[in-house]
Amino acid sequence: MTELKNDTFLRALMREPVDYTPVWMMRQAGRYLPEYRETRARAGSFMDLCRNPELACEVTLQPLDRFPLDAAILFSDILTVPDAMGLGLYFAEGEGPHFERPVRSAADVERIGMPDMQSDLGYVMDAVALIRKELGGRVPLIGFSGSPWTLATYMVEGGGTKNYARSKGMLFDRPDLMHSLLGKVADTVTAYLNAQIANGAQAAMIFDTWGGVLTPGDYREFSLRYMERIVDGLTREADGRRVPVILFTKGGGQWLDRMAETGCDALGVDWTTDLSDARRMVADKVALQGNLDPCALYASPERIRREVGRVLASYGAGSGHVFNLGHGIHPDVDPEHAAALVQAVHELSRPYHPAA
Repeated sequence: MTELKNDTFLRALMREPVDYTPVWMMRQAGRYLPEYRETRARAGSFMDLCRNPELACEVTLQPLDRFPLDAAILFSDILTVPDAMGLGLYFAEGEGPHFERPVRSAADVERIGMPDMQSDLGYVMDAVALIRKELGGRVPLIGFSGSPWTLATYMVEGGGTKNYARSKGMLFDRPDLMHSLLGKVADTVTAYLNAQIANGAQAAMIFDTWGGVLTPGDYREFSLRYMERIVDGLTREADGRRVPVILFTKGGGQWLDRMAETGCDALGVDWTTDLSDARRMVADKVALQGNLDPCALYASPERIRREVGRVLASYGAGSGHVFNLGHGIHPDVDPEHAAALVQAVHELSRPYHPAA
């Protein structure tokens, strides 16, 4: 493999000394970029874009051609996994994702099996390998998956949801069934992330988008337990170095201390928790990633710079911080405001790393 020219992101995740705080943005390859919208139009549909390794590579690299980001993240979708498990993913115009065959019964759980990572999800692996090649060692590549709870919620609801009626109904009335489903999804996610690592991903991130809607006890039993199972099963070394694992539960700031015990290397933090509080909670056991409010990018570049300074000051001196948004960048953000964010992080963070 080509030697990595910029490993600041990986070193920060391992809490090793760095010259500055590295930065990348969740959903950095996306609709806020006009070049993405052009590629998406050429692809024909969102899923056609995901399933075309060459175009997925193209959009993965687009933000890196605009901004001096410190990591690339695979362009894909978390719902590729349940689709490959046989649920029949489709997108209704103006309605978001849906599944033709949602999971509602014991028979439904029984019929789903682990997909073959090459025949069923080979397009993802081909994209990972191609992106890694085209990066040429410029920055590390992040692979990712949704968490078992988040994926299972989509699978049971049959799409997006606002009140979690079916998924929480199963959790309360048939916890045995929900555990059976979560176990299958966790094993699939483990294999999926390991396949990404085998094809060139240098870090792995698990997005627990809906873990924050659970009670503390249910979060531990139905979400965190299965993320820990995945962490335990992941390949943790490739290319002669550790493959860091990042867990991110949106709305999970109150559980960061529990999350830090899973064996992961870093935790994503949304904008509702101060990094100073998060750092105290995890006691430097893991690195932290975050956590600018994505809506700050609607502000002027001058205000963005001040907000970046506030987040950096909240974390404080030393390594172990990867700058990011507290969730994904919004599609109507001005790309120049994203550029202002990246520039501010690189400039303002250096005084926090005097020993590097």
